[in-house]
Amino acid sequence: MKKIIISKLFLYKHRFVIGYILLGLAFVSLIFVLPFIAQKGLSEAEMSSAVSSYNLEPDAIFHGDLVNIPYRILQKFSIAIFGLTPFAIKLPSIVIGLILGFLLILILNRWFKNNVSLLASVVTILSTPFLFLAGTGTPLIMLVFWPALLLWLGSKIQGEKQPEPIFCFAFAFVLLLSLFTPYMIYFALFIVAFVLSQPHLRFVIKTLPKVPLLITGLIVIGGITVLTMNAIQNHVVIKELLLAKNFSFHAYLNNLGSAFTPVFSWNHSAEGTLLSPLISLPVFALIMIGLFSTTKGFFASRNAIAVILLIFTVAISGLDPEAVIFITLPIAILVAHGLKYVLEKWYGLFPENPYARIFALLPLTIFISLVLIPGVSQYVYGYHYNPIVANNYSNNLQIIRKNLSNETILAKKDSLEYKFYKILEDSTDLKIVDEVNENVTGNIAALERQENGVKGRTLTRIITSEKSNNSDIIYLYTVEGE
Repeated sequence: MKKIIISKLFLYKHRFVIGYILLGLAFVSLIFVLPFIAQKGLSEAEMSSAVSSYNLEPDAIFHGDLVNIPYRILQKFSIAIFGLTPFAIKLPSIVIGLILGFLLILILNRWFKNNVSLLASVVTILSTPFLFLAGTGTPLIMLVFWPALLLWLGSKIQGEKQPEPIFCFAFAFVLLLSLFTPYMIYFALFIVAFVLSQPHLRFVIKTLPKVPLLITGLIVIGGITVLTMNAIQNHVVIKELLLAKNFSFHAYLNNLGSAFTPVFSWNHSAEGTLLSPLISLPVFALIMIGLFSTTKGFFASRNAIAVILLIFTVAISGLDPEAVIFITLPIAILVAHGLKYVLEKWYGLFPENPYARIFALLPLTIFISLVLIPGVSQYVYGYHYNPIVANNYSNNLQIIRKNLSNETILAKKDSLEYKFYKILEDSTDLKIVDEVNENVTGNIAALERQENGVKGRTLTRIITSEKSNNSDIIYLYTVEGE
């Protein structure tokens, strides 16, 4: 009987390729489906983002309207094409989330061996914080996307003897675009400081072709100059890009507490749109192992990057609690470090025993399953049934589009609802007003009950949502006699 050589089997030879293909298919499927079965409706931040994007003018950059402009352009086109729907609002984040997921896979694959990078990629891109980012229609995802893209482009420059000039140009252009996202100026300064502090990176910079390096520098300097001149004309821009809305040391400390409560709340849920815990206990254990393993050879690029990114997460979370989601990036690197350390220690116990490697698959499979299955389940059911989080999401838009056709919607002037539903006027027969006068005809759909009623109309129907509290969302006043 012919002896079977495992190393020559098709599945064994191509195990990592098959693994990445399965991961990619699972990721693409989840990324398009989960935002609609998890986050039930839209948060106020998503509604505000849609309003800001839709009202973006073509010459906005010349008037100092610079904050998050790359994302807002994408969201404006999405709403213009598909109308005001949850899908259109979330689509830019879904697309950017797809790119971000593959960027993380590429980064981990470049820094770690295939077995480690594959497992770390699975844990990271199917985790609650990553799925939240990809399913939320706000520019928050750009806070992770730009650094991930810069890290990958940087690895293409740093890891080559003669890097392609195109990567230098791309790095400069992406760095420039990232400056329009709040707090990314600090990340740009971090990159400069990190490069100057690393002897190897300083050597790489010196060996780069001089002409591409000069053009790259001019692109960055020119872009920063334009950004600075526009920001000086509009002081609000400086505040949004650099500081919190009401910055003070006391507020900074309070923001830190608010930011990290959902990260470590394993026994209860924190207020806000983030599920608790943001990091599960098994993943937290891997992170701690990864942190421990980085103490050896700390000044190696990837080791130092992971720790410094954690410090950067803490620094910007004090400015904005939602910025704690940036922790997704250092988590990916530290989880990979933790898995690398565990696998090396296990295989080190039995360096010549092939059965030990095979036996390790069983506990490893169980561990990964214990990380993924509860994490995805928490993401799906948490946004549906956790009242602390679920109540921050509203499905009023879907209800309005389903139940109203040519009515006039009555909302408070200058309220977020008024500005948000005003967008519907361009793609539906609905009209949005802030008061009812002789010029307003037809039925009135009020977003709040009118204590004195509406002249010439009778309250005939109250449209409710599936929420247990404050479920009455539309009061339909119809013309008398209809």
